[in-house]
Amino acid sequence: MKFFADTADTADIRDLADAGLLDGVTTNPSLIHKSGRKFLEVVEEICGIVPGPVSAEVVALDHAGMMREAEVLRKIADNVAVKVPLTIDGLKTCKALTDDGTMVNVTLCFSANQALLAAKAGATFVSPFVGRHDDNGFDGMALIGDIRLIYDNYAFDTEILVASVRHPIHVLESARLGADVMTAPPSVIRQLVKHPLTDKGIEGFMADWAKTGQTIG
Repeated sequence: MKFFADTADTADIRDLADAGLLDGVTTNPSLIHKSGRKFLEVVEEICGIVPGPVSAEVVALDHAGMMREAEVLRKIADNVAVKVPLTIDGLKTCKALTDDGTMVNVTLCFSANQALLAAKAGATFVSPFVGRHDDNGFDGMALIGDIRLIYDNYAFDTEILVASVRHPIHVLESARLGADVMTAPPSVIRQLVKHPLTDKGIEGFMADWAKTGQTIG
C-alpha cells in the first residue's frame, strides 16, 4: 500500500520523505489555507520534494472552470494529479484530463456507486473519506471493502486512495482490505511507529549498554 501525506507543510513532507515513508502527497484548499502560503508556490515546492503524485485541487465548480484551472495546475510539474470533486462536472473534467494523459484524483467520495462512476470516468485515484463517513454514522471501512470488491469484479485501473484517515486503525484496516493508497496527516503516519514494547525494549537496551561503560566509534 502506498503512503501519501495529507498536508501542505513542506517541513513535515521532507522529514517523512527522508525516512522513505512517502509515495506522494495530497493537498486541498483547507490545508493550503492552514499553511498560510501561496497555493501554486506550495504545490511546486512539494512536487520537487516528492517524485510521486501530488494532488492539487481545483476550486471551480463548473467543467469549463475546472479545465481552465487544471491547465494551470498540470503545468507546475509532471507529477501533479489534478484533484476534482465527485460531481457530474468533476467527472467530465476527469475524463477530459485522463484522456489527455493527466493524473486525476476524484475526491469527496462517500459511496460505492460514486466510486464506480469515478472509475468509469477514468480516474487515476478515487478518494473515499472514511473518517467523515464514520462521523456521520456510517462505516467508512465497509465503504472501502465495497469499492475494492467492485473494482476487482471489473478490473478497473482506478486506485483506491483512502482519505480522511484519523488514526492508525484506519491505516491497518485499509491495508487489510487491499486499498492501493492511504493518505494521512503526518501525525498519524508517525503514530504507526509507536509501540510501548518498542519503547520499553530501547529503554532496557540503553540501560544495559550504559553499564558496560563502552562507546561505539
